[in-house]
Amino acid sequence: MNATPILSIENLVKHFPTKMGVVRAVDDISVDIVEGDTLGLVGESGSGKTTAAQCVVGIYPPTSGRIVFDGTPIGVMFNRRDKELKRKIRIVFQDPGSSLNPKRTIKQILSVPLKVHGMGTERERLAMMNRLLEMVGLPPTEYLYKHPQAIGGGEMQMVAIARALATNPQFVVLDEPTSALDVSVQGKIINLLTRLAEELDLTYLFITHDLSLMRNVATRVAIMYLGKLCEIARTDEFFRSPMHPYTRMLLSSIPVVTDEEELLKPEKIVSKGEIPSPVNVPSGCSFHLRCPERMPVCSTVDPEMIALKDDRVVRCHLYDTPDMGVLDTIIIP
Repeated sequence: MNATPILSIENLVKHFPTKMGVVRAVDDISVDIVEGDTLGLVGESGSGKTTAAQCVVGIYPPTSGRIVFDGTPIGVMFNRRDKELKRKIRIVFQDPGSSLNPKRTIKQILSVPLKVHGMGTERERLAMMNRLLEMVGLPPTEYLYKHPQAIGGGEMQMVAIARALATNPQFVVLDEPTSALDVSVQGKIINLLTRLAEELDLTYLFITHDLSLMRNVATRVAIMYLGKLCEIARTDEFFRSPMHPYTRMLLSSIPVVTDEEELLKPEKIVSKGEIPSPVNVPSGCSFHLRCPERMPVCSTVDPEMIALKDDRVVRCHLYDTPDMGVLDTIIIP
């Protein structure tokens, strides 16, 4: 990509020692996110996508690797005492019911980041909170003094979004922000996030297991499997011509309602077996036990991420040969 990224994840590794062995939650991933973009990080449960996001916001320090935000290396140095980074990088969690303190009013919840970052006088902070609620579509006079349990799940997530925006961030991590909500309100939250990105010039890292959601939300899509990235591509190219066998398997399983939509899907690929444990990752390519296109090399050699044309990156031995349009450099060692 030609534009300078606002966030670069470089060879990020996050392992968790346990009595059963080392959990390789994130196992050497690299990806750039350009300012104003939305990167959809997609994977099944246990793929490591949420752990990667939590390393970005400083919940976990990386085992190794580097995270660079707006030209400044973060990662191990990024902790809860680093107020400036905490102001610029915010997160919206999956379940607003557990991320909002039930004993506090919405006013008290929204006031916390404003006070922590020394934003305004008490009177000015009240005006800021009113604007934040109006921004997410909640009338301040009706919601400011309510407790989270007195409002619906969608409204709670709107409050969580307002809290994330309180410090005027540049970058927001969205950790499955709609998966805990009823289908009837999911679209409303997605439309809200899309509108706010345009109005406030936000950059998103959108974590999800719902690949179909990314078609109209993300500018680029990255697929994770068992701690590693499989494929990164622009959204339009990704849905038009998926390359990695795992990606094609995911796309072929998306439910559709019309025959026309069915024709646009890749040929049906039946998933074989279960996702292996991140404590006992298979040798070679971690997907080879489930892959319908596996070759002998797949069981012994872990493929590298290879840069192809059209800003596409793929990690698969199917594309190791020179006649596949591979660029001169492998962007991820």
